[in-house]
Amino acid sequence: MILALSIAALGLPGAASAASLPSGFWGVVANEAPSASTAETLAGGGVESVRVAINWAAVQPTEGGETDWSTVDPTVRAAAEAGLTVLPFIAVPPEWAVSYESIGGGSKAPRSLPVQTAAQREAWREFLRRAVYRYGPGGSFWAENPLLQAHPVRIWQIWNEENFKYFAARPSPSQYGRLVVQSYGALRSADPGARIVLGGMFGEPKNGSHPAKAGQIKRSYFASDFLERMYRTTPGVRGKFLAIALHPYVYSYKQLPREVNALRAVLKKERDPGRGVWITEMSWSSGRQSASNGYNDYEKGANQTREMAGAFKLLEAEAAAWRVKRVYWFSLTHAPGSCNFCDGSGLFTKDWAPKAAWSTYRRFAR
Repeated sequence: MILALSIAALGLPGAASAASLPSGFWGVVANEAPSASTAETLAGGGVESVRVAINWAAVQPTEGGETDWSTVDPTVRAAAEAGLTVLPFIAVPPEWAVSYESIGGGSKAPRSLPVQTAAQREAWREFLRRAVYRYGPGGSFWAENPLLQAHPVRIWQIWNEENFKYFAARPSPSQYGRLVVQSYGALRSADPGARIVLGGMFGEPKNGSHPAKAGQIKRSYFASDFLERMYRTTPGVRGKFLAIALHPYVYSYKQLPREVNALRAVLKKERDPGRGVWITEMSWSSGRQSASNGYNDYEKGANQTREMAGAFKLLEAEAAAWRVKRVYWFSLTHAPGSCNFCDGSGLFTKDWAPKAAWSTYRRFAR
């Protein structure tokens, strides 16, 4: 008791606020698979969960073909060895299932979500069932690794940044609502205890608050607008998911309240105020500001560890009021080429050397 009071008196992170955080609060996005020893380091530093992509196109590149889980297995294995839970997010459909279109800058994205035809819907549902049969309770991954302590996946995140063009060329709240309903049925048919978290919505993407100009396609929505439209256009979606998810890429942590409160206002308006919020990506970069590294001057004047510490203090203080249940830092290591700030987003370098950001993370999560 004396030690606890002393810590609280010093104002150190991990005092009263940390004690009230929900289990599983601290997470990291595993942009590459950690080794067993690195996973142990993460667990020792307070990480409780890793978020990993299940890229449908990579796992099932041919229509009706076998599934190759080699891009996912190493992360699940390392997490299980360290006692960490896994949150998979499933996105990136193969072109045999969904056509792609240009979104500018040499990039392409799915023209629609896989809900437009009966063939798309069945292919998506079947892929989800296969994912459960691989990593869910009694899944083939656990059978193939009998010496591992099984940590079956029970919570699945459906899509990623569905309100922004890079994962949905023509973002559609109604299509996404239908995808959630379809996913709920497929997952529960394979595991009656399976639960869904909505895809992480980019908080305030460029032009997200403006209607599309005549003759142009709307490529982005603010997260709050997208969420409200999803509720309104898909009545059956209510009750099909455990939590909503946010990716608050902001200049400063001081802007976090605006984005979280906007979502909470929608939940209240839609008579769903008890729904939890998961922040499934949050980041600041230690990379230098440049024309190619600085999303809308995103890094100008920012310091990775300062912003991280400010954000974590704020989230610890407001977690109960905002119903924030989990926070995932993006990313585990630097991911050059993945995005225009990813060359400095990691807690570790590409050579797995710990950065100052990892020390700051541990100071809170432990």
